[in-house]
Amino acid sequence: MGDASVVALNSLLRSASIEDHAEALNLASAALRAAKGRGADLATAQHTRVVALLNLDRFDDALRAIAEGGDALEKICVFEKAYALYKTGDLDGALAVLRDAGGDTGVGTARAQRALKHVAAQASYRAEDFERAAALYRELSADDGGAKYGEENDLRINLSATNAQLEFQGKSWAVPEQEKQPSREDLEAFETAYNAACGCVSRGDFAKAAVLLKRSRDLCEATEDLNEDEKKAELVPILVQQAYVYTKLGKVDEATSLQKLISLDDIPDGSTKVVARTNALVLQAESNPYMAQRLAESLPEIKGNDRLFEYQSSILRRNKYILDLQMQKFPGVQKSTSRILSKEPVPAISSSKCDLGVLGAAAASRLQTGRDALRHILPLLETRPDDVGLLLTVIQLYVQLENPGPAINLLEAFLKRLETATTPDHADVRFAPGLVALAVSLYRTQGRHSAIRRELANAAAHWQKKTERSSPSGPGTSLLREAGIELLRSSHPADLAAAGEAFSHLVAAQSADRTAKAGLVASLATTDFSKVEPYLNTLPSVEDLTRGVDVAALLEAGVVVAPAPAHAQPARGKKRPLEADLQVTREKQQPAAKKRRRRKLPKSYDPDKQPDPERWLPLRDRSSYRPKGKKGKKRVAEATQGGVVRDEETLELAGGAGSVKVEKAPAGGAAGGGGKKKKKGKK
Repeated sequence: MGDASVVALNSLLRSASIEDHAEALNLASAALRAAKGRGADLATAQHTRVVALLNLDRFDDALRAIAEGGDALEKICVFEKAYALYKTGDLDGALAVLRDAGGDTGVGTARAQRALKHVAAQASYRAEDFERAAALYRELSADDGGAKYGEENDLRINLSATNAQLEFQGKSWAVPEQEKQPSREDLEAFETAYNAACGCVSRGDFAKAAVLLKRSRDLCEATEDLNEDEKKAELVPILVQQAYVYTKLGKVDEATSLQKLISLDDIPDGSTKVVARTNALVLQAESNPYMAQRLAESLPEIKGNDRLFEYQSSILRRNKYILDLQMQKFPGVQKSTSRILSKEPVPAISSSKCDLGVLGAAAASRLQTGRDALRHILPLLETRPDDVGLLLTVIQLYVQLENPGPAINLLEAFLKRLETATTPDHADVRFAPGLVALAVSLYRTQGRHSAIRRELANAAAHWQKKTERSSPSGPGTSLLREAGIELLRSSHPADLAAAGEAFSHLVAAQSADRTAKAGLVASLATTDFSKVEPYLNTLPSVEDLTRGVDVAALLEAGVVVAPAPAHAQPARGKKRPLEADLQVTREKQQPAAKKRRRRKLPKSYDPDKQPDPERWLPLRDRSSYRPKGKKGKKRVAEATQGGVVRDEETLELAGGAGSVKVEKAPAGGAAGGGGKKKKKGKK
């Protein structure tokens, strides 16, 4: 039997109601010191000590106290240990404790089970397993047997925040349609209005997000449940989000004025402070990249439970690499991005990883574009064939050069490599909605409709099998809808059957989807009427759809057909064209008549003065030409015009060797003489 004083103290602790947690900690510690070495029942005092430490936010001390208590205390303090691990940032440890506990908490009460679900949901949220967190919050909302007063409002706030995070992750398909749009109850509290605004931001609906953020700010400022300090703390994330939304809407002045209302040094939350300072740095529009990098490096590094989510960290990392590119640190960016991507077991298709591939391509090409960039990136693609971001960059460059042929060849080679792999992850990458949409878009530029239908049919078949094993909805839900619509355009029975399967899956996943029901009826009405008969009454009749349509006015107006782009024109065959086509071609090939340019007259032109008739002759051929110097005058004297005409005679050479022309001697004597003969010398 234990000591009487210890038993009395335990009885007092069980019956006492102490609001001061420090006093409860002192009392429990005193009880443990008094019972030390006596073998008394210490469970109550130890449990009280752990709870007091948690309430005082001394989570590391609480974990040490649980470890000191042994297995018996650890079995009692399952909730406390999981919560302490969650608060210290050890999310894996907290989830492991919750998994080991399962449904048996050692207490067996519904209240204890509900508390564990709350911790599991919060730990899953911080671990970015938002699907699990949303499922737990929905279970807690549906099972309100052990709920406390006011817990329903907290669950609605947490669920709306989880849905917003799912959409930021690109998993909009995991959020039910009825939870995407804010309800009337969501507009009555500033927390739910803020979460609804975040959901609009994730979907790119910034106009609606601005309205909801203003509503959230007004409700926060008008609430009476918070004091002034608490209001300031709650207003900070709202103002930060408002500044971001105004920036995206192009209202930079409003965003700057809101940013000035935020005191960055007074923000207690580490993640909020980093986001606010990053947005302020963007609004400063620092033109010097070296100064911008220095300011960016001054951001505090946060760890633990207050760290940023992955999509936020990826944005900061992308900003850092962009600054490095502006400072021409090309080898460093290329090395860092390739090192991160090399750790991926399969080709990464997330936006954060694809951004790294694009940044690596920019570093490899030294920020060049066009053919110059391709010369640098294509050899890099051969060494990193699974880099999706790099592949998309090359395809985009080919499309900009209006050369989709090589782009299609590269994409088909990449998809074929994924098809040869046997792991399910490679199959998911092969039929990722983004890659399928890219293939369809490239095929459409060349008019390859059969290839489009084949690609969509294979993708629809893959995602039907994938979602049947997991859940009715999945990442391929939107792809199934587009595949069904495209396959309906074909008259082939196999394509219509594939469209019917796709729409059947959509109807099973979303019973209220009228598009899926209409597609199911259109695809199977002629082959399997029994499957579409239950949905005929749910679709509007033809009379309802055409009511109010003026058929005569439509016929008179005609049908407007949008011209197809130049690269989408089908290739002409080798068959000889008709004469009418040849005539049109000749008319197009005839050059247009050039318009004669009007000659301008010189300013000194006198219409009454007769122009020089020799103005077209070269200067040396004109009669007014007078060369200078003795040689010039001699050439003029020897010229035919105004010069001496010399007589010539033809002499026959001896032996019939030909003839030669020689100048006749002048009649007055020897040439060059004055009529006198030269005297002969003596012999």
